[in-house]
Amino acid sequence: MRFGVLGTGHWASAVHATSLAEHPDAELVGVWGRDLAKAKAVGARFDVPGTDDVDALLADVDAVSFALPPDVQAPLAERAAAAGKHLLLEKPVALSTAAADRVVAATEAAGVASVVFFTARFRTATSTWLEQAARTTLAGGSMTWLGSLAGSPFEGSPWRAEHGALWDIGPHALSLLVPALGRVTAVLAGAGLRDTVHLVLTHEQGRASTVTLSHTVAPLAGGIETWVHGDAGRLVLLPDADSAVTAHQVAVQELTAAALTGGAHPCDAAFGRDVVRVLEAAQRALRSGCRETVAW
Repeated sequence: MRFGVLGTGHWASAVHATSLAEHPDAELVGVWGRDLAKAKAVGARFDVPGTDDVDALLADVDAVSFALPPDVQAPLAERAAAAGKHLLLEKPVALSTAAADRVVAATEAAGVASVVFFTARFRTATSTWLEQAARTTLAGGSMTWLGSLAGSPFEGSPWRAEHGALWDIGPHALSLLVPALGRVTAVLAGAGLRDTVHLVLTHEQGRASTVTLSHTVAPLAGGIETWVHGDAGRLVLLPDADSAVTAHQVAVQELTAAALTGGAHPCDAAFGRDVVRVLEAAQRALRSGCRETVAW
């Protein structure tokens, strides 16, 4: 499958383009960016053209791998789907349910495959953990993701600075807790220091989970912990040595399979839209101080 990468930032180059350039069953054929000089520079690293003409790139590919801010990604995803291109999207799919709905509608109208790159979902340890969880009667779970953007490649990201950890790493939490515990029906939210947020999620069948997220803790306080509990005790998601590039290559393989078979993927654009719906409810809960129902 012939891929184009949309985006010129660190994640676009270090993960998306690197993955595709090294993939045995995919071909990287071009890079698009809003800044032509940056697009050409990234393309040159991988010996492919760089362009600021999105239609020219779409005409030359079968699929698009997105590494863009969500508000930029959503309308371009609609455009790519309408052109008949399969979509490997970044999380969150969009910054509103309405925008995410339009992406889903575009994929359905065009009959193209879609996969959202929730990184952990394409790692071996996560697949094993979810299989174990499916064999257990669960009552709830928890995820804590504390980190700092200071000194990271994403430190200067405007959309992360504006929308914080809720929208950047909240999708990762939901991508793990929802398949294990079921659809989220309501959200309570409380704000901590800076962008730190604490969520209490009500899932189907009375299950509940807690989520704590931050991009602004002290470096020594950072860490990620994910677990669910039930009749078999506590199931902890252990760290996985698989790199983001390896995970992206799995996502590429699974998008290719979905495109060939016409089947839906568990992490397709519709699931990505459902994640956005929960994040919107959490944002409303932060503003209102009340429990917010997730409308389905």
